[in-house]
Amino acid sequence: MSKIAVVYWSATGNTEAMANEVAEGAKAAGAEVELKTAGEFTADDVANYDAIAFGCPAMGAEELEDGEVQPMWDAVKGSLSGKKIGLFGSYDWGDGEWLRLWAEDAASAGVVMAAEPVKANLEPDDDAKAACKALGAALA
Repeated sequence: MSKIAVVYWSATGNTEAMANEVAEGAKAAGAEVELKTAGEFTADDVANYDAIAFGCPAMGAEELEDGEVQPMWDAVKGSLSGKKIGLFGSYDWGDGEWLRLWAEDAASAGVVMAAEPVKANLEPDDDAKAACKALGAALA
């Protein structure tokens, strides 16, 4: 059984809802799952998991949240080489540039993406929920 962390930050609850769907998908595929906020997750935690899903909504000019997520990401990305990861998040404007840039940053750190990043415009609809569950299953 694989052990998966779903690490997220959510201002409005939309990305948290996505995190719960990712966790459900991973559990349904037989994984042990732990949900953690970005503020709770450190580079020391990376070794405890077979795969990790990271979630953050678009902030500012389509960027990661800079109080908890960006510092956490900068601290852990060097430890992710060879790990399967997934990225997800919600947005209200733009076209998902923050998620593409995040995926490019992950790739440059040697990260193995388990699936395409998942985005939702505001509250996740049925398609976004299904994509989140598929992401969780791909990590399992």
